[in-house]
Order: sequence, then structure tokens, then C-alpha cells
Amino acid sequence: MTGTLVLAGTPIGDVRDAPPRLAEELAGADVVAAEDTRRLRRLTQALGVTPRGRVVSYFEGNESARTPELVEELAGGARVLLVTDAGMPSVSDPGYRLVAAAVERDVRVTAVPGPSAVLTALALSGLPVDRFCFEGFLPRKAGERRARLREAAAERRTLVYFEAPHRLDDTLADMAEAFGAERRAAVCRELTKTYEEVRRGGLGELAAWAAEGVRGEITVVVEGAPDHGPEEVDAAELVRRVRVREEAGERRKEAIAAVAAQAGLPKREVFDAVVAAKNAGRGGAARSGRA
Repeated sequence: MTGTLVLAGTPIGDVRDAPPRLAEELAGADVVAAEDTRRLRRLTQALGVTPRGRVVSYFEGNESARTPELVEELAGGARVLLVTDAGMPSVSDPGYRLVAAAVERDVRVTAVPGPSAVLTALALSGLPVDRFCFEGFLPRKAGERRARLREAAAERRTLVYFEAPHRLDDTLADMAEAFGAERRAAVCRELTKTYEEVRRGGLGELAAWAAEGVRGEITVVVEGAPDHGPEEVDAAELVRRVRVREEAGERRKEAIAAVAAQAGLPKREVFDAVVAAKNAGRGGAARSGRA
């Protein structure tokens, strides 16, 4: 008989939000794999529970190496509980590798549902919640971050991001540039904690606010792109927009895709406009040379 892998949600702030089953699983698991064993100790003390099983660390730095060890425990019949610092394992936290490896070995995987920063921020944002997509953390490098945001500029679903407080001002400024300064958003800070704050407004306004410095755990919710249908843009303007992006360092293929997405047009239409302009320029240069 194989064992069971249990993914347990932990409080994102207020420890009183811990699901009742969490204490039971912590007490009864054969192995508790924790992102931070010190934070786990504080959690178990707050819950008044003592794990009877072995406690091991399982974080980004040792995830690859420790996964095979835990899978062997599971294959041998152990009940392994995985907890991260806050929220649900695997969601921008360690866990995916272990789940995938357990599934590969036909090990049962179940969960103790718990608090979620994604859903909590989405519900508090005041933005549409019927359709949304979770984007996790954006790249740390400015160029990669801006490219990712340009790709999402035409997304009509509400967008949810995690961000570090020291990068929030730059990220919001890049969002304002990619999505438009008036695009509605909400910055959710320290959810369920003593100094919880939800700041709502346009991206430009929020970027100016964040420039003063923001602390705490941050979740950003951004309104999806408006459904206005294809933008009325002539070929010359499409070519100009592509050229501006190329001059800023984007490759032509990426620039064409971004311009097409923002205008609500097929990429082929923008590509044809760029090629036509290029051919026209060659023709003019050839005629000038014959004169």
C-alpha cells in the first residue's frame, strides 16, 4: 500500500483562519515537510499541537533533491504533509515537483483547503471576479517584466499578481505603461493581518502612491482589458508603433504581436503593414538611385 500526500493550506496572516483539519494532520502525519521549519514551529505552538512525525525542510533550495526522498516515503506507505509559509502549497510556493512525482508513482494526493491570498485579494478588489487569471510573480529583470506585461495587455480577464514590496513601485509604473494609467487596479497589502490595507485606483495613481514606499505581503489585482472590438488604426500607425517598440529593444516578432494585441487585430495584418512599408521604402530608395 502506498501512502498519501496531503497539501495543507496555512493562514496567510491571522492564525485563527487555520482550518480545523490542519491541526489533526500536523499531529498525525508520519512526515511533515515545511518550507520553513521555524515558521512551522510558531504555527504548531499557536495551534497547540505537537507533530509526532519527522519534520523536514522543503523549500526552493532543496526541493529538487528532497523530492525523491519524500516520494520513497510515500511509496513505503507514509502519510506526508506538505505545508508552506502561507497559503496553499504549489501556488507560487514549493510543491509542484512533489505532486507531479507522487502522481507519477500512483500515490494518492489530497488537500486540506485553506486561506488563499489570490482569492481573498480578488474578492476584496472590487473588480470583476467572474473570470480571472493568476500570473504569480513577474520577472525581476525590468526588460523581461515589461515584455510579460505587454503580452497581457489585451487580456480581458481580471489579472492577479504577487509582488515584493521593494519592486511594487516599478511594477505598477510598468503596468501603467503597458495597460494604461487609467486601468483600474487594487493593491492588497498584509491581508488578514493587523495592518491590512486595500488601495484601489488607476494604475498611474497607484504607481505614484507606491513610490513613497510600501511594506508587507503584496497582491495586485488588475482589471482586464476593455472589450471595444478592433481599434481603428491605419497601416501607417501600426508601422509606427512597431518601429517605436523595435527602437526600445524589442525583436520585430514580439513588437508585431504586442501591437496586434493592443489594437485587437490579427498579427498577420500588422505583419503585412510592416512588410509593405519596408518594400515601399526600398522602392523609393531604388528610384532615388536611378535619378
